[in-house]
Amino acid sequence: MDSPGWNRRSFLKAAAAAGAAAAMPDIAVPEPQVKPDVPASSQSIRLKVNGTSRQLNVDTRATLLDTLREQMGMAGTKKGCDHGQCGACTVHVNGRRINSCLTFAVMHDGDEITTIEGLADAGQLSPMQAAFVEHDAFQCGYCTPGQIMSATALLREPVGNTDDDLREAMSGNICRCGAYPNILAAIKSVRSQHS
Repeated sequence: MDSPGWNRRSFLKAAAAAGAAAAMPDIAVPEPQVKPDVPASSQSIRLKVNGTSRQLNVDTRATLLDTLREQMGMAGTKKGCDHGQCGACTVHVNGRRINSCLTFAVMHDGDEITTIEGLADAGQLSPMQAAFVEHDAFQCGYCTPGQIMSATALLREPVGNTDDDLREAMSGNICRCGAYPNILAAIKSVRSQHS
């Protein structure tokens, strides 16, 4: 026990570890089970996106958001939370605003879809897009497409005229930067022109 590095404490630890290892029964560790890739089911659908009809072969598990972004190249529709809580993925389906992350693309066969790219007309910003620019209603801009899509939709919805009514109508769209006063100002300016 006089060798360097050994003392009573290190000897007892080593002895206890060796005894515990000897007392343990041999446990067979099962081989990992490799699951074969489950083939994706696909379906052919027709979507009319921003006025253009497209025939697509889509994975039946793909959300409308992922189909728009990955298969159709419509990157303006943002993937924020992917749980329907932030509103960054808002699009219009047959004139109604929806969170595109919460619905499967195959559910919209034959539907008319408008994304942020479809609001401008011949390079001219829509009134709501122009109002967002004029009122500086964005900071980082990540939520802006969804905010504009919701704000555009509420022009056709029965929404009261008070600030609280507008805040409630836009409550499904979150801005982490806190540009809410400017967003509200932009919406009010466009609504005053439509009254």
